[in-house]
Amino acid sequence: MPCRVFVAGFALLVAVTGCTAGARADDVVVFAAASLKNALDAIDADWRNASGKHATISYAASSALAKQIEADAPADVFISADLDWMDYLDKKHLIAPGSRHNLLGNSLVLIAPADAKAANVDIAQGFPLAKLLNGGKLAMADSNAVPAGKYGKAALTKLGVWGSVSGQVAAAENVRACLLLVARGEAPYGIVYKTDAAIEPKVQIVGAFPADSHPAIIYPTGLVASSKNPDAPAFAAYLSGPDATREFNRYGFTVLGAAH
Repeated sequence: MPCRVFVAGFALLVAVTGCTAGARADDVVVFAAASLKNALDAIDADWRNASGKHATISYAASSALAKQIEADAPADVFISADLDWMDYLDKKHLIAPGSRHNLLGNSLVLIAPADAKAANVDIAQGFPLAKLLNGGKLAMADSNAVPAGKYGKAALTKLGVWGSVSGQVAAAENVRACLLLVARGEAPYGIVYKTDAAIEPKVQIVGAFPADSHPAIIYPTGLVASSKNPDAPAFAAYLSGPDATREFNRYGFTVLGAAH
């Protein structure tokens, strides 16, 4: 794996501990999937204006965040980019009972650098991805642990092309690090969420993965069982309210419904 990919991911992991270490005592500490950064930063600003309260949000791969919560990191709210890592914590009784619900949906796309003369790709069974790479790397989040990478591998496997490209994958620590590889032109193609591609002007979407080629992309949220912050439930509820819904929609997410 290229060193620069590791550094990009390491910086986000440092941010998890560094950001929470600098949080005020009454901050709601949120651990959130890296792909949520732009939307959640806007939502936090709206919540602060509306309530006077403040959230400190740490972004990284859902896998890294879940492991930190397991290691007693001081988080109040967890938002994962897949069900697996929320299930992982839930089974260990680290998510408050009754607080969990499915918040958002997303979709998966193939991207290329914005200045590349890349044709649109019909992503279907047996599509010629290896030929398109032409010896270059396919940027993906770590397909063994990170949700975006797991979704990408599942799609490529179902479409019958994983075996032809698995040796050319540049594995990134999270989806935003993957996005950066393509934006810099260090990989000719990459697989990211549609919402990530939408916020990066240095990439272009060249194809969309069929929804039935991978498990549904679902972002669950829940309160961390060890949280004692009295404002955490209010922030979690705000995420399902009309103001947050407007921001999530603006950034291209599908809002799945209010908590129950």
